[in-house]
Amino acid sequence: MIVGVPKEIKNNESRVGMTPAGVFELVKNDHTVYVQSGAGEGSGFFNSDYQKAGATILDTIGQVYAMSEMIVKVKEPIAEEYDLVQEGQIVFTYFHFASSESLTRAMIKQKGICIAYETVEDEDGTLPLLTPMSEVAGRMAIQQGAKYLEKPKKGRGVLLGGVPGVAPGKVLVLGAGTVGIQAAKMAAGLGAHVTILDVNMKRLRYVNDVMPPHVVTEFSNEFNIRKHIKTHDLIIGGVLLKGAKAPNLITRDMLKEMHPGAVIVDVAVDQGGCVETTKATTHEDPTYIIDDVVHYCVANMPGAVPYTSTVALTNVTLPYVLKLANKGWQSACRTDKSLEKGLNIVEGAVVYKEIAESFNLNIPVLV
Repeated sequence: MIVGVPKEIKNNESRVGMTPAGVFELVKNDHTVYVQSGAGEGSGFFNSDYQKAGATILDTIGQVYAMSEMIVKVKEPIAEEYDLVQEGQIVFTYFHFASSESLTRAMIKQKGICIAYETVEDEDGTLPLLTPMSEVAGRMAIQQGAKYLEKPKKGRGVLLGGVPGVAPGKVLVLGAGTVGIQAAKMAAGLGAHVTILDVNMKRLRYVNDVMPPHVVTEFSNEFNIRKHIKTHDLIIGGVLLKGAKAPNLITRDMLKEMHPGAVIVDVAVDQGGCVETTKATTHEDPTYIIDDVVHYCVANMPGAVPYTSTVALTNVTLPYVLKLANKGWQSACRTDKSLEKGLNIVEGAVVYKEIAESFNLNIPVLV
């Protein structure tokens, strides 16, 4: 198979879909790999590294799409890339279709094979290709939240860990999944008081077992959320509904109940956000303020630490890339049920129920 790795063109996105090590494995399996010039530089991988691994370097993104049977990247195609996707071409990346009707309709029109990292699902319900980026984003959420709580960043001027004689800051984490647990771990490590909410009692019991005593758990409901936002300094949104839009757990009216200068980091922004006032931002302009509450809603948080993120991501995507290249997408998905769940749009038909329901799409739905 001919595999193409384009340079990411989303704002401040420095990750790359494949490392030289991945190229080496594909070439060893008799596949051809085209890498756009400069695609890996943001992550510390240079053209010469890819060439030594056996890749051919192409000058433009158009050449990579035009000459490849499968595109391997990190973020969803943006508007400039829509028309580059060819009929029958495999595109393997994060798509997050439920948060973008324009992207969904564009990929339907292009009739490509859209396989989404975020919906590849193991038998136990875990999401192996989302997990490493959720780990990065969960940990980063506390770093960024702590920074934007500083007064020069328009925060309320709270040090999360406190100091002797001064109480630590309070962190509220919505969701006890991968993002929430990693965020809680980082916040607890700084010495903050952490409250983590979820509707899954098994997850809350797990958190209770593994976290120190200053991380407390409560069942997630509107009453408890309204209670806690009044007293917490930093709120982390880490809610995920597989393949679907995130629910709005914090509504606009709740912001008025929060401390002026409190910070919201909505990691769920890729799926529409779990805060009503969430709108996607970039690393270039990461925050905005509504009702004196600082919102940090960067849609590609792991892109700020591209070396760590790229290596973590490609560690888990490469086995699937090899299966797709070795067997073709149909045979690979037939023999690997986890990968089959990654199929979102196939040659103009939405095959993932939650995406069709998100936009009431009047097209064939194969469930």
